[in-house]
Amino acid sequence: MPNTHSAVRRMRNSRRKRLHNRAVKSGLHRLEKDFRTAVAAGKKDDAAKLLPGLYSAFDKAVKSRSLTRPTANRKKSRLAAAIK
Repeated sequence: MPNTHSAVRRMRNSRRKRLHNRAVKSGLHRLEKDFRTAVAAGKKDDAAKLLPGLYSAFDKAVKSRSLTRPTANRKKSRLAAAIK
């Protein structure tokens, strides 16, 4: 348990941020899974339509600091390569 008032606040903030990051990452995993399922099924047209939404989601995750910029760029690059 925290010993100071500021430590209590930090613990509260950390929990809130952890839950937010978890929700964002969970959404990204779901979108990425839908995309990869479409690619695996050979539905490249559907996958191509999902790609801009995925890019946007990754950029928003970076903006909210749930992901780092290099991680998002790497994932976006690999998703684009998967569709080819």
